[in-house]
Amino acid sequence: MAITNDPLFLPKGFAGSKLEIDLGAEKIITAEKGIEKIAVEVKSFLKTSIINEFHGAVGQYLNYFLGLKRTDPERILYVALPQNIYEKLENLPLLSDLQTEISLKLITFDIENQEIVSWIK
Repeated sequence: MAITNDPLFLPKGFAGSKLEIDLGAEKIITAEKGIEKIAVEVKSFLKTSIINEFHGAVGQYLNYFLGLKRTDPERILYVALPQNIYEKLENLPLLSDLQTEISLKLITFDIENQEIVSWIK
């Protein structure tokens, strides 16, 4: 993955003020498929309630998803979250429903090793 924007800005006109997605990047898919343009909102989940933080992340995802659909429709949006948080959420029907209903895409990462664990489409 190559970072192309840090952060990636959405135009002010879309939401009445400037929106910032944490990263704009390009992910190399395969030699045959080329490069996929992505945007990544990185969430740390430092507060006490994982569910409240997740609700906030989903709200941001929806705003950014709609903004990208209008201004940069070929870019795919992901929410990045720590692997240990994903493991606490992965069996909740809420997560699978969001993945189906709003195309929530996730990246999980290992905090200690600072590496991506999985891409979940």
